[in-house]
Amino acid sequence: LLDGGCHIQQMAGVAEELGMPALAVTDHGNLFGALAHYQSCVDAGIKPILGCEVYVAIGSRHERVAARGLQHASNHLVLLARNETGWRNLMRLVSKGYTEGFYYNPRIDKELLRENSEGLVCLSGCVSGEIAHLIQQEGLAEAEAAAREYMEIFGDDYYLEIQRHGIDIEEKVNDGILRLHAKLGVPLVASNDFHFLKKEDHAAHDALICIQTGKMIADPPSQRMCYPQGLYMKSPDEMKELFADLPEAIEN
Repeated sequence: LLDGGCHIQQMAGVAEELGMPALAVTDHGNLFGALAHYQSCVDAGIKPILGCEVYVAIGSRHERVAARGLQHASNHLVLLARNETGWRNLMRLVSKGYTEGFYYNPRIDKELLRENSEGLVCLSGCVSGEIAHLIQQEGLAEAEAAAREYMEIFGDDYYLEIQRHGIDIEEKVNDGILRLHAKLGVPLVASNDFHFLKKEDHAAHDALICIQTGKMIADPPSQRMCYPQGLYMKSPDEMKELFADLPEAIEN
């Protein structure tokens, strides 16, 4: 909570202004905004996509110890419901994240993903996703093994996510993602993770993160969480320009 500074109704309105045909909400580990998002998109005349950026446990959801150098023992993964079956599976996964896997965050695991994958589209996630984390920490071979596991679970509904927000580690992660794409044939999808609506909202969002983390705006950036200015809702034209070298990722 307190991670995104977007009002749901405003979000759908801006998407409509920018000519977007659809818009997804993927809150961290929860579906609290899903119904409001659905109604706001319907009111704005655009297609609502219901999803979640889930926390996937490193190992079993029942284990509550640090793993792979992460105190919270989890990585991010994006799930999008493509139909009613997927929506029901997504609700089941998120619920079990709270009732069975909670450790710092509501966590699911790959056992639950295997049992509830039908009707879901899976994106590999941001720089905090498992594939990205393995590329950074353990190398491409480990990342490939994890990608193959997700391919087994989701089949043709698994995508390697590529992002360009101006975060330092994205360059190394994206290089690894492109290598995996070339080797495994998993399709790329360009995505934009936005935590505030417009560039000028960055300062307000910065204050929000300080409230969430118990820090002060005056604290040095090295001592607190700072989000880059690129985490705003980009227009389709901005995304096409940003990924001009990867048109297939934009198409997907």
